[in-house]
Amino acid sequence: MDERHIAIEQGWHRSRALEVATLYELAFGHKFQVAIPSQAQRIHLLAESFNPEYSFVATQKNKIVGIAGFQTPEGSLTGGITLKSLFRVLGFWQGIRAAAILSLFERQPVSGEMIMDGIAVDPACRGAGIGSALLSSILAFADEDQYLQVRLDVIDSNPRARKLYTEKGFVAIKSESFPFLKRLIGFSGSTTMIYHLRGD
Repeated sequence: MDERHIAIEQGWHRSRALEVATLYELAFGHKFQVAIPSQAQRIHLLAESFNPEYSFVATQKNKIVGIAGFQTPEGSLTGGITLKSLFRVLGFWQGIRAAAILSLFERQPVSGEMIMDGIAVDPACRGAGIGSALLSSILAFADEDQYLQVRLDVIDSNPRARKLYTEKGFVAIKSESFPFLKRLIGFSGSTTMIYHLRGD
């Protein structure tokens, strides 16, 4: 077998939660840093809160080298992060503060819509098409489940991701600028993009 072979599959065993959380933290830890300053606490919270079925992973030689999460009306990859879990990990007052900041990232799908969460790829494996393969898997899954569209938000500081989404057929429908929040959430704007599966 080619040692470079990448396998894509939906979900993963919960015994690999720490491995997945560490990879997720590499890509998105900066987004949660203000809400949860401790990296160890962020990884711990993610590991215990993930819903594996709402994700696709890329594995190489039994190592998870990429993950892409998604959200439907039934749940999401990070849907297990609740006020109760924040209190348990951070304590009451820090949990309240974290919940208020994390609420700025909350998005809810409309009828017939799947929301795409970010894609995280092991830095050592970037440039091998893993992100593109994960995105294609999510789009195929959404199509099979008869969703009308897939929506995502890409931040202004990640032009590489926006280029990938555009190449896959996503269309920008709205851009927002919020420079006053940059110190709080780490970026000053985002663009909402849609991939139409059916209809307009």
